[in-house]
Amino acid sequence: MRDPLSALSDAFTAFLFGNVETTRLPVRTSTGQAQAVYLPTAAPGLGDSGVIIGREVYSGKGYIYDPFQLYGQQLPAPHWLVLGESGNGKSALEKTYVLRQLRFRDRQVVVLDAQGEDGVGEWNLIAEELGITPIRLDPTAALNDGIRLNPLDPSITTTGQLALLRTIIEVAMGHGLDERSGFALKVAHAYVNDTITQRQPVLMDIVEQLRHPKPESAEAMNVDIDDVRAWGLDVALVLDRLVDGDLRGMFDGPTTIGIDLDAPLIVFDLSHIDRNSIAMPILMAIVGVWLEHTWIRPDRKKRIFLVEEAWHIINSPFVAQLFQRLLKFGRRLGLSFVAVVHHLSDVVDGAAAKEAAAILKMASTRTIYAQKADEARATGKVIGLPRWAVEIIPTLTPGIAVWDVNGNVQVVKHLITEAERPLVFTDRAMTEGSAVDLLPEDVRAAELEAEQRAARIEHQQRLNESSESTVA
Repeated sequence: MRDPLSALSDAFTAFLFGNVETTRLPVRTSTGQAQAVYLPTAAPGLGDSGVIIGREVYSGKGYIYDPFQLYGQQLPAPHWLVLGESGNGKSALEKTYVLRQLRFRDRQVVVLDAQGEDGVGEWNLIAEELGITPIRLDPTAALNDGIRLNPLDPSITTTGQLALLRTIIEVAMGHGLDERSGFALKVAHAYVNDTITQRQPVLMDIVEQLRHPKPESAEAMNVDIDDVRAWGLDVALVLDRLVDGDLRGMFDGPTTIGIDLDAPLIVFDLSHIDRNSIAMPILMAIVGVWLEHTWIRPDRKKRIFLVEEAWHIINSPFVAQLFQRLLKFGRRLGLSFVAVVHHLSDVVDGAAAKEAAAILKMASTRTIYAQKADEARATGKVIGLPRWAVEIIPTLTPGIAVWDVNGNVQVVKHLITEAERPLVFTDRAMTEGSAVDLLPEDVRAAELEAEQRAARIEHQQRLNESSESTVA
């Protein structure tokens, strides 16, 4: 029974102001229709520790990502795949991500810079700002005491040297080595390592041994010396290209002294190499293996290996196999591999489909910028994006991307500070970065319209999925 005083108070209030409660009739509806009356909510973020990327489009909250912080809890692997057509902000994202990671003292970054203009790579400005000289691999400069990386550097294990030599040859030939050619290479490499001890062995030593094998090389397998010479002839011709061909000077001598592997940022400038030539995957294989044995160490530092034009790696079965080992090995020592690719179809339909699938599986983080509708559908199918995300991808404007972090899918707008702008937007990249946000208040009307359109698509998609679930 109600308290008399409360009843008297309610009666007096009703007399002055009318009834304070209204009677509401019950409403019958489906869950698909009822969810429209609730305010939209954003998916949970990735925590508040790490590098800020920008803001989540639908909620406006900050989006923070760091594979080293998330590894083992929300991420099974710290590797990252960035996809999207040119002019949508991939380059700006990579550069700001590296600059922000370098603010942590236990970070080191290596960049394979395969793009550039005016004779330098596009990471040249950032390197200069940090007081770092890029390692410029250039066949013409190498002839005049330029940078050299020795595939037979003693810091690389003998097993690693032989694997690297096989990869160089297989990439150049376009097929795997047969048993006889592989045997000729193996015995030549073993003889060179056993007999040359007063200096670094070099590729010319291998070529000479393949051309003129020693009798003991044939005796080991009880074969004729002329057979061993014939088996190694094709291998010698391929390696001769690195010694006396169009790639001479970069790998046919001792490793250049003075390469600082302790610098926070190491940039390999490959911009002087034809990106469509066979030289590019060979270069990436040599640099990758050389770094595996000289740069990655168990010193508790967190390392980032960022590769531009990474399809040269993923699309070659032989190079991909080397990098698979690097990724597996590096994961135990704090390595995050970042691969930048324009189109997923460049790799999944290529000669290395199996190897590409393995590397893609290792990448627990995928960032997808704008793509055409058919490409977006193919991408979504391969990496398992939800339908609403696939439909949004063709509508994205520069600077906005779909982020899939081990199944946590969000739409993120990349933000760039005024201090970063002159380093991130080179002249060539202005077309890519001109539409990217500098600060939250600089959002353009066209981008807002695109965001709202994307939000409506997602909302309607979720309504449809919920309705289908209710009917079922």
